[in-house]
Amino acid sequence: MKTIGLLSLMAMSGLFVPVEEGCQLCVFDAIYADIGDEQSIEQSLSTFSSHMTNIISILKNMTPKSLVLLDELGAGTDPAEGSALAIAILEHIHSLGCRMVATTHYSELKAYAYERKGVINASMEFDINTLSPTYRLLVGVPGRSNAFAIAERLGLPAPILEFARGEVKEEDLRVENMIAKLEENRNIAEQERETAERLRKEMENLRNKHEAELEKLEQQKERYLEKAEEEARAVITKARSEAENIIDELRLLAMEEGASVKEHKLIAARKQLDDAEPAMRKKPAARKAVKPKRSIQPGDEVKVHSLNQKGHIVELSGDKEALVQLGIMKMKVALEDLELIGSAPVTKPIQRVAANVKRTRDENVRTELDLRGTNLEEALIEVDRFIDEAYLSNLGQVYIIHGKGTGILRSGISDYLRRHKHIKSYRLGNYGEGGTGVTVAELK
Repeated sequence: MKTIGLLSLMAMSGLFVPVEEGCQLCVFDAIYADIGDEQSIEQSLSTFSSHMTNIISILKNMTPKSLVLLDELGAGTDPAEGSALAIAILEHIHSLGCRMVATTHYSELKAYAYERKGVINASMEFDINTLSPTYRLLVGVPGRSNAFAIAERLGLPAPILEFARGEVKEEDLRVENMIAKLEENRNIAEQERETAERLRKEMENLRNKHEAELEKLEQQKERYLEKAEEEARAVITKARSEAENIIDELRLLAMEEGASVKEHKLIAARKQLDDAEPAMRKKPAARKAVKPKRSIQPGDEVKVHSLNQKGHIVELSGDKEALVQLGIMKMKVALEDLELIGSAPVTKPIQRVAANVKRTRDENVRTELDLRGTNLEEALIEVDRFIDEAYLSNLGQVYIIHGKGTGILRSGISDYLRRHKHIKSYRLGNYGEGGTGVTVAELK
């Protein structure tokens, strides 16, 4: 507690403080402390009286921006009255919003901190076996007095200890047992966390080792296949060379003896030899891990791996899913199943030519238009092009994504659709279609 006050004063004075990187300290208008025994025979003050005198002075001068340090609050008097008075003082200081640190051995104060919102227990860990502190601060766990354990280790007779344990109130005993259980659970949790961390590292090492061995096997497989292909190619080349020599000798022999050897039979024999050559496999192209340039956003063009289909992102559903437009169908797909292809394709202006236009259904025509990020004038130009393109492609229904925002785009697009000759009706999107951020238009 003295360290807290000292470091706060050092920081407020502009001095360096011996703490870990990232620690934060407050700036207080004053720091009040009631630490130590200030009893005085000259002033006829007992320990309790001196503490109360100091605390009363602190209560008069403190503000919500002050730091109050109280050591053994309520000590030096009857335990029942002292603990009740200590709780009242802590409640008053806490109600003002003042920062405070108080030490106590009263079980009632430990229970108060456990139940009161904004107040938390903390204790310094103590090793019973060595009778020495470990200098570890345990936040959330109230400390144990360990009086019986220390007395037993120091050699206090057993009958005295047994008698003392029998004098402990049942309520105090329950509190001590609760604290002991909390400490035991904390130790178990730390051991399990260390075990889990060790297992995680072991599994990671095994996975890396397995991947390395798998890559090694693949490389050996490639080498063996290449060697087998080279050997097969050499055997076939040798056989072809010998066959060509035999055919040349037969042709020469036929010319010398006037025998009739038909040329097409020789050609057929050569073709059979060529067909006997096994087709060499093609080496697969090395797969390179492609990292996405950016995260997937609404309006992006993506590929759904599980369906082998391309679509567009309508909206993101949390951190793990996205609503994807696949043709005329919308469905939620996990982000890990999506591959970013690019932003939504820009609609090219329709070239109007003097010719008869045959209205057919084009499977590549977009069924939605994303206008988020544009102003109303730009949006209306894009909507006009989009509707013409959809009408020529014989689409029955299209989706115009304008977002929720201030509502300017939604109102302007609604007014435009109301007057458009190709629009039969329009409405806002339903649940699962984008809600008020999407307008669904039905074409004539």
